[in-house]
Amino acid sequence: EQLSVIGSCEYGKTCQLLVAHFDRAAAAYSVDTTPQQTRVLQGQLTWLVYIIGAAIGGRASVNTCDENDAMDGELVCRVLQLMDLTDSRLARGGCEKLELAMMSFFEQFRKIYVGEQVQKNSKVYRRLSEVLGLHEESQLLSVLMRKIITNLKYWGGSEQMIARTLGLLSDLSGGYSCVRKLVKLDEVQLMLTHHTAEHFPFLGITGVGTSEMRCRTMLYTALGRLLMVELGEDEDKFHAFMMPLTAAFESIIGLLGPPESPIFASEDAKKTLIGLARDLRGLAFAFNTKTTYMMLFDWIYPCYMQILLRGIELWFAEPTVTTPVLKLTAELAQNRNQRLHFDVSSPNGILLFRELSKVICAYGSRILTIDVSKKQMYSMKLKGISLCFSILKAALCGNYANFGVFRLYGDEALDNALNMFVKLLLSIPQNDLLDYPKLSQTYYVLLERLAQDHMPFLASLQPEATLYILCSISEGLTALDTSVCTGCCATLDHIVTYLFKQLVQKSSNKVSNPRQPPPESSNMFIEVLQRRPEIMQQLLATVLNVIMFEDCCNQWSMSRPLLGLILLNESQFARIRSEMIAQQPRDKQAQLAQWFSGLMQGIEPNLLTKNRDRFTQNLSMFRRDINDLLKGTAVNTSSSVNDMMT
Repeated sequence: EQLSVIGSCEYGKTCQLLVAHFDRAAAAYSVDTTPQQTRVLQGQLTWLVYIIGAAIGGRASVNTCDENDAMDGELVCRVLQLMDLTDSRLARGGCEKLELAMMSFFEQFRKIYVGEQVQKNSKVYRRLSEVLGLHEESQLLSVLMRKIITNLKYWGGSEQMIARTLGLLSDLSGGYSCVRKLVKLDEVQLMLTHHTAEHFPFLGITGVGTSEMRCRTMLYTALGRLLMVELGEDEDKFHAFMMPLTAAFESIIGLLGPPESPIFASEDAKKTLIGLARDLRGLAFAFNTKTTYMMLFDWIYPCYMQILLRGIELWFAEPTVTTPVLKLTAELAQNRNQRLHFDVSSPNGILLFRELSKVICAYGSRILTIDVSKKQMYSMKLKGISLCFSILKAALCGNYANFGVFRLYGDEALDNALNMFVKLLLSIPQNDLLDYPKLSQTYYVLLERLAQDHMPFLASLQPEATLYILCSISEGLTALDTSVCTGCCATLDHIVTYLFKQLVQKSSNKVSNPRQPPPESSNMFIEVLQRRPEIMQQLLATVLNVIMFEDCCNQWSMSRPLLGLILLNESQFARIRSEMIAQQPRDKQAQLAQWFSGLMQGIEPNLLTKNRDRFTQNLSMFRRDINDLLKGTAVNTSSSVNDMMT
C-alpha cells in the first residue's frame, strides 16, 4: 500500500525506473546462470513484480490518463513476457515467491483493467495488441485462465499458491459480464469437463494433506458460477459436469460395509469423503437459483446423503471429517435467494429437514460421549456443535418446511433436532458461549427463532435447561457484540410476551368455548419462574441498568422486553424505583419520582402494539431526562446472574 502511494507521486518517472530495472534483471534471468545468480535474480524480479502490481493497483480512477495507461501497458507487457519465461521452466522447478508475486500483480491488474467498467480502448490494450498480439479483453482473459490452469497443475503442493490462484479465479468469475466472457473460452470449458486429479493433482488424495483440501471449496464455487451461465435446465450437462464427483461417491460406496468395517475406515475413504464435502459445499454455495439447487438436491438425495451421514457416524471424533461435512450440510440448509422455494405439491422441504435432523442427531449423540481437554474444547467439540446450531438455525429460518406437519403426522424429526439442541447446549460451559464469537452469534440467532416460533417447546423444558437459557440471555444483554445484545432483547421479548399471555389467560375468568379442547402446552416454564421469581427480577434490573447507565445504541430493542418485565414484576419495579429515588439528594427526589411516573403514564396492563409504542416513546423521554442525573448510579439487586444457576 505504501509503495502504491509513493509511486503515484511522479508516476511517469516511477514507471521509467521500474522498466529500466526490470529489463536489466529479466535479460540476465533469460540466460542460463549459476544457481546462486538465479536465486538473486529471482529475488530481484519478485520485488519488481510486487512493486509493479502495487503501482498499477494504486492508481485511482481520477488520475487515469492516456500517458499513464501507456506506461502501464509497458509494465504489463513485461510481466506477461516474464510469465511466459517462468512457465516454460516449470518442468525443471519454479520459484514460488516469484509466482506469488505474479498472482499479486494479476490481482491488482484485474481491479483496474479487467471487469465491468473498464474502458477497453485504453492505451494499455493498445500496447498489449502491439507487443503481444492481445487485441481484445477475451484474449487477455484467455492468458489469465491459462496461467490459472498452469498453477493448478504444477503447484498443487503449495497451499498458499493454490489459494492465491483460486482467489484470482473467484474474483474473475464473480463479475456479471466477465463470467459470461470467461465461459466462452476453451480454457474454461476444459476446466468444466476435466476437473479431476489427473489434470489438477491437488484434487487427488495421494500425497495431499487434509489441510490442503480446503482450497477445493473455492475452486468449485468458481466452477459452479461458470457452469450456471449456460446451464439453464440442461440436466444432461449438469450430470456430465458431476461425473468426477459421482465416481468418487461410487468408489466410497464400493468400500462401504458395516460400521466396524476396517476397509471403510481406511485413510483413502476418509480423505475422499473430505474432498467431496468441500467440493459440494462450493457448488451448493454457487447454485443460488431454484433450478440449479434442485439439480444438486436430486443428485445428492437420498443415496449420497446417506454416505455423508455414515461418515459423521464413523468419524465423529475427527474434526477433519466432521467440519467439512457439517459445513456442507449447513450450506444445503441455506435458503439463499429463495432457492428452496419448493412447489406446493413438493415434499422436498420436509425431506431436506429430515436429513438435516439426522445429521444433527448423529453428530450430537456421539460427540456428547467423548471428553476433551479445555485446550481442545473448541476444535474437538464446540466448533462442531456451533455448526449443528447453524444447520438448525438455517432450517428454522428458511421457511421451506411446515413444522406443524411433523407433530401432526407423528414425525419425530423436529422434536429430535430440538431435543438434541438442548442436550448440546447444556454440554457447553456457560462462559464459553460468549468467549467464541461464531458460537455465540449462531446460538443467539437460533434461540431467537425458537422463542419466536417454538415457544411451547421452550416452555416445556426442564428447569436446568430453562435456567441455562435465561442466564445466557442475561449475559447476552450486556455483551459487547451489538447483534448478540439485540438478539437477546428480541428473544426475551418473545419469552416475556408468552409468559404474560399465559398468566393473563390463567387468571382470566373468561368462559372458553366448551366444545374447543384445551391447548396442549406445558407450564414447566411458568412453574420454574414462580419458584424462582428472582430470575425475572434480575433480568428486569439488567435491562434497566443497560438503558439508564450504559451507552445504549439499541434503545428501541431494549424497550420491547422492558414493558413485559415491568408488568410481570410490578412489585420489584416499584422497589427498584423507590431505592433509586432514595439514593438521590433530597432536592432531586421529587423530580426523579415525576420522571418514573412519566415512564408509565398512559400505559395499560397489556402488550398490544399500540401500548408498546407508547411505552417506547415514554422510555426515550425518561432516558433523556435522567441520563445526566443518574450518571455513576447503579441499580442494586439482591441476586446476581451467577445466582440464577444455583
